[in-house]
Amino acid sequence: MLSNKEHTFLSGMHQTFREMSVRDANSTSTKKNPRFPDARGQAILSAIISEHLVTGEPVGSKTVSEKFSNAYGWSSATIRNVMSELEDAGLVEQPHTSAGRVPTDKGYRFYVDNLLGVLSLTDEDLELINRELGVSENETPDRLMERTSSLLSALSQNVGIVVSPSISNDRLQHIEFVKLSDKRILVVMVSAPNIVHNKIIRLEDPITQEELDRTARYLNTEFSGKSLSLIRTEILRLMHEEKTLFDKLLQTAIILCSQSIESEDLGEVYVGGTSNIVSKPDFSNFERLRSLLRTLEEKSRLVQILNECIARDISAKDNVQIVIGSENLAPSLQNCALIAAPYRVDAGTTAGTLSVIGPTRIEYARMISIVSYVARMLEKMMLDEQPNS
Repeated sequence: MLSNKEHTFLSGMHQTFREMSVRDANSTSTKKNPRFPDARGQAILSAIISEHLVTGEPVGSKTVSEKFSNAYGWSSATIRNVMSELEDAGLVEQPHTSAGRVPTDKGYRFYVDNLLGVLSLTDEDLELINRELGVSENETPDRLMERTSSLLSALSQNVGIVVSPSISNDRLQHIEFVKLSDKRILVVMVSAPNIVHNKIIRLEDPITQEELDRTARYLNTEFSGKSLSLIRTEILRLMHEEKTLFDKLLQTAIILCSQSIESEDLGEVYVGGTSNIVSKPDFSNFERLRSLLRTLEEKSRLVQILNECIARDISAKDNVQIVIGSENLAPSLQNCALIAAPYRVDAGTTAGTLSVIGPTRIEYARMISIVSYVARMLEKMMLDEQPNS
């Protein structure tokens, strides 16, 4: 049972998503190709894709004819001719001579850009999202992102990925250093909006707790509200300009800041549902499957791919980005559909990315709706539901 607070939060998110969906659908309608395919070709292409998404099998003219059996002027011969025209245009293809047609990457692209209409979530998907990703008090961001990737994989039956905000871009609210044994230092950093980061670093030279406390006071006093990457750059500049007694303090500060964000510039990656794709017939080619699994394990490469996806259309600030098959620059993803959206915190800055990766034969309308809604929900939760915010 949802509390009043949870009900209000989720209702507001749902209304925002509905308005965004209508806006996105209106902008999409301007992309139609005025030359080909015409209305009849679009209807048949949509029918082929809808059937193929369900069965995974080539779609023959007889199956399409049955769908339009009550439509005037839609004879079997006409439908066969239109299917041939779609093939000539590169929107569908025949796996072999006696087979029906399957959509090509180009066909899926036309379908996504022109034929989806108004996107909306089903009541069943909304119920699952609201139940699994509802407002949760005192939950760490790490746990929230882990649950989000698992939710995306469960909804899509594919791979769900969430990339956390990069620590290097976080604005400092407070930082402390605690001396441990063996030259190890515990770094406790609170960044906006009230996100706590803990990391253990190891230094080459010993350092006293007094020096650590002095460095923390200096950073908290001089650099509160600035990002760690900017702090590091600023300290380096001061070290070159000021040859004073502060040199030792500045040297300690730059070492601690550099170590604190080393290997964290890309953000943490949470991947759920990798096992979902292993049994899919779309990934029956073992070498392709192994290459895909290797990519999913390479954190830096995966973040780069998702960042490139989000950057494809920088004017589409809140829109989901879709990369289909051969549109992917990474060879391991050229049999995949990548559906991704940014989530933003802290005055509109892009904080991270969430996405679904699956075969090109994926439920585009449903996945776009899910990814868009979950991104906005995660964004809202990170802005409003952080402890002590």
